[in-house]
Amino acid sequence: MKQSLQLRVGQRLTMTPQLQLAIRLLQLSTLELKQEIQQTLESNMMLEIAEDDVIVSENCSEDDKAEKPEPTSEGSQSDIPNELPIDTSWDDIYGTVQPTLGSSASTAVSSKDFETYRSNPQTLIDHLLWQMELARFSDQDRAIATAIIDAVNADGYLAMPIEEIYQGLLNQMEELEFEEVDAVLHRVQNFDPPGIAAKNPTDCLKIQLSQLPDEVMWKDTAMKLVTDFLDDLGSHNHAKLKRSLRLNEQQLSEVVVLIRSLNPKPGNSIDTLEPQYLIPDVFVSKVKRAWQVSLNTETAPRLRINSYYSSLIKRADNSHDNTFMKNHLQEARWFLKSLQSRNETLLKVARCIVDRQTAFFEHGPIAMKPMILRDVAAEVEMHESTISRVSTQKYMRTPRGIYEFKYFFSSHVSTDTGGECSSTAIRAFIQELVNNEPPAKPLSDQKISSKLQDRGIKVARRTIAKYRESMAILPSNERKRLL
Repeated sequence: MKQSLQLRVGQRLTMTPQLQLAIRLLQLSTLELKQEIQQTLESNMMLEIAEDDVIVSENCSEDDKAEKPEPTSEGSQSDIPNELPIDTSWDDIYGTVQPTLGSSASTAVSSKDFETYRSNPQTLIDHLLWQMELARFSDQDRAIATAIIDAVNADGYLAMPIEEIYQGLLNQMEELEFEEVDAVLHRVQNFDPPGIAAKNPTDCLKIQLSQLPDEVMWKDTAMKLVTDFLDDLGSHNHAKLKRSLRLNEQQLSEVVVLIRSLNPKPGNSIDTLEPQYLIPDVFVSKVKRAWQVSLNTETAPRLRINSYYSSLIKRADNSHDNTFMKNHLQEARWFLKSLQSRNETLLKVARCIVDRQTAFFEHGPIAMKPMILRDVAAEVEMHESTISRVSTQKYMRTPRGIYEFKYFFSSHVSTDTGGECSSTAIRAFIQELVNNEPPAKPLSDQKISSKLQDRGIKVARRTIAKYRESMAILPSNERKRLL
């Protein structure tokens, strides 16, 4: 094989460190950006937080700092000596009292951030164990109750059959009988919330009904219904229910109302989730009939170059320390420039979204217009990948609530007039039709499709079913209600 040299000319995209930093900052959320800024402040000596009081103290002159004391009614402040003569001592008045635990605790509370003292959310298991400690149990029954409570899932049901719990306890208690475990289970089922530690939905509803007073109307009938005809109630077979229970339409409605007042998932009544707070990146407000967009300046601290350290850099010095400071200064400038670019891109994209979705801010989701990444990218003259990074985990606060940027991007369907309708608007139309439908005769998917076609929106029945399932709306046969 003969060897030869060839020259090829081509172009290749190379990402510089500055570009990589700008892209990385652009896709960070607000909380992640704060962490990134904090880490950069700790690692880069050239960066510092631009505090207002520091700026004012640096800009003021020496004459302004040396202000003359204001005279008082008793004379000039300069006439007051540093120490005034007193005839008593501190110990004569207050004595030597050791600080108590409460005083030290109050001092610690005042010196630390209040958010660090937020109580942890109480779980369902903790709530049940707390009630078990207040109840009178023997040592053996307490161990059984602990095993039962550990088997309760988030919805409040037993995650395993009571027989398996009994078999697991036999390894610890050889002479344990199944009746003892079943008796402790009934005691745990009397804990709060009502219906806890049930074996199945029927058992859960029966427990809640049994805890109601005997004076409650239709209690016995409701107990019979959930025991023998719960499946018929779920399938809305009202004819069979009226025939089997010997009730008319009005009476059956009252029984169903009583059952619907129960909680089929009692564990959900215990709030175990810590609230999550969203920090908006931009604010949208209406000023003089025009929608305006502004950045949230509280999302990140204002940074600047440390003037003292930057002044120590010498141009002609190639020592290790001088090179180290030069590199930190260059990285600090890149970081500040990337932050500024991120803010400008956020503001530019947010303004484009607000200009295109003005009808949404005026009339709500029904007026949402179709918009894709390509539309915004062409208007702001950026790549679609950049718009995708900006619209992820970035939020805007509007008079209608806080929305993520990507909420305003949606596909479209055609209309009779040749226009386009957003999928978000179609979901809003479906929700409006379902909310206003008669409970006894809910709208089917085909009927919803026909009503949308009457408004000039061409949507197939299968598309309606897809949107309805994404919105967690039940089919028409399961939405049927007596009331």
